[in-house]
Amino acid sequence: MQREIIKTLDGSTTIHLKEWNECYHSKHGAIQEAKHVFIKNGLHLFDSKPISILEIGFGTGLNAFITFLEANQKQQNINYTGVEAYPVNSEEVLAMNYVRELEADIFENIFKKMHECEWNQESQITPNFSLTKRKQFFDEIDDFETFDLIYFDAFGYRVQPELWSTEIFQKMYNSLKPNGVLVTYAARGVVKRSMMEVGFTVEKLAGPPGKREMFRAVK
Repeated sequence: MQREIIKTLDGSTTIHLKEWNECYHSKHGAIQEAKHVFIKNGLHLFDSKPISILEIGFGTGLNAFITFLEANQKQQNINYTGVEAYPVNSEEVLAMNYVRELEADIFENIFKKMHECEWNQESQITPNFSLTKRKQFFDEIDDFETFDLIYFDAFGYRVQPELWSTEIFQKMYNSLKPNGVLVTYAARGVVKRSMMEVGFTVEKLAGPPGKREMFRAVK
């Protein structure tokens, strides 16, 4: 599938898949979307407590890097697991302008380390932040009550409805500890029904720029 690097409206880059007309992040702002959906409405719920995070769709590493920046600022201990079936290649990683746009030049080595560390094994990125990148399909996830927070950042329902199925959300529910939280940019009725079917309590929140609503689900 043909891929191109494009700039989103907040100046940050993303990968555009031409065949699907689908992007890894919102065209209205990759960084803005990540901060609103996953940090403001997810990570910030946990104050500065040590937590385990599962990201569904590691992709460009943007969500992991912003989470690291937040954790570093608050000295919060984070155990981060990112699942990705089709890793982004090194040329695409180098084309991402997140370090500059986030004014995080002193942490450029951290962003690189996140992409260079081995797959399928835990890497201690800093004393406060560990990263495990798992190369697997989402339907292969079989964790049980392991995570406090899930960033559900799969490609959209329009192009991959199978990633938003009841079966996948059952796996997400099983993966979370009691009172665990899942946040996603999505706000479709069919997605909400699938979440509720497996036992989630679903809340509709204001969405990031360019999107009216998003979901937060609690176990």
